[in-house]
Amino acid sequence: MAYETEKHETQYCFPAINSSCIKGKRSRHEYNIMYVFFSLLSAWTVFLNLLVIISISHFKKLHTPTNLIILSLAVVDLLIGLIVMPVDAIKLIETCWYFGDTFCALFMAILGVVLSASLSNLVLIAIDRYVAVCHPLLYPQKITTTRTIMTICFCWFCSSAYTTALSSSNGRFDTSHKTDACYGECYFMMNFTWTVTDLFMSLLLPCILIITLYLRIFYIVHQQVKVINSLMKGGKCVMEGSVRRKSESKAALTLGIIVAIHILCWLPLYIFYLTRNTVMSSVIVNFLTWVYYINSGLNPLIYALFYPWFRRSFKHILSLKIFQSASSLVDIFANDHS
Repeated sequence: MAYETEKHETQYCFPAINSSCIKGKRSRHEYNIMYVFFSLLSAWTVFLNLLVIISISHFKKLHTPTNLIILSLAVVDLLIGLIVMPVDAIKLIETCWYFGDTFCALFMAILGVVLSASLSNLVLIAIDRYVAVCHPLLYPQKITTTRTIMTICFCWFCSSAYTTALSSSNGRFDTSHKTDACYGECYFMMNFTWTVTDLFMSLLLPCILIITLYLRIFYIVHQQVKVINSLMKGGKCVMEGSVRRKSESKAALTLGIIVAIHILCWLPLYIFYLTRNTVMSSVIVNFLTWVYYINSGLNPLIYALFYPWFRRSFKHILSLKIFQSASSLVDIFANDHS
């Protein structure tokens, strides 16, 4: 780890190379604070998402199609905390890329897969909630555990294939045509064709689909709430099916909040990358990037806030009760009337 020793001395990422990038100047105090902060942030994100992954994987009661999609999203968030955050933090703190061109391409490929898989999972969540709320009688037939697993695997495959296509077609990771490049940078660029393609695939299509589905969901929920309220006012008992629809509506609202926060964190960063040749400063770039990364540590907190059974599963894990015999069969929904 290097830091500024003389305020007026120009430092280079690779002093022995003439084309080396200039290294940013930071004091030892700044280095220490930034490394501690980003290390804790990365560890926190990994820890929380591991709790989600272990919870859904271990407890049989949580093996539902919806939770499998949440598990897939937690894997994305785990990869961000485990790989993306530490590497990008070093790049941000050191203001240099010390890992070489090969690892730069690999890192950008991992980042591309993670971003694409994240959007795919958000679309799957929207579709799952749409069928559950708008077509509840068809949900058990259409959305099965096996189909959900196959769909999730297919989305991960498509995300990897799409990222590979961008990489191999002089797309997102092509840096050969940038004339002002210096040694010690790691960035990505897109030509015009891939910019238009990515705009459609990574922004317009998923956002339009998600927004359309959730508008329909909340319209149906509003209608269902009116029916339930009218039945209760009329002195009629609310049947089990109505209670179930209320539960599905709450799940749709909770996951809708997660989707909305994710998109709100993603859109500013993506829009910047489409207009990266403008006068936006590196401070704004780094801020938008880390707002998106921090979102990966927020999702488990949202689950714990809205789902009492998630809190109970976390307690079982942290108290090591999951190592007890038949712990996977524990009914963590007991006394859960929310």
